[in-house]
Amino acid sequence: MFKAIGAILIVAGVLYSVGAALSHRKLSQPPHTPNNENEPSLEPRGQGMKFLGLTKNLPAIILIVVGSALLLYTD
Repeated sequence: MFKAIGAILIVAGVLYSVGAALSHRKLSQPPHTPNNENEPSLEPRGQGMKFLGLTKNLPAIILIVVGSALLLYTD
């Protein structure tokens, strides 16, 4: 029973992490310039790696750690 709860917590942590990475940011839009050769990518400028920050992903990390502990230490 506890192993199933651990697996569910791990999956929930991963899904929360994905949701945190995709939320609160501008999604890709095509370039607004008439000459598209200057902007080959649809990704927004200056996105960086801020979506991997610890503060946004702390609940996901806690869920994954608790789920892993349940999988490792229960019978």
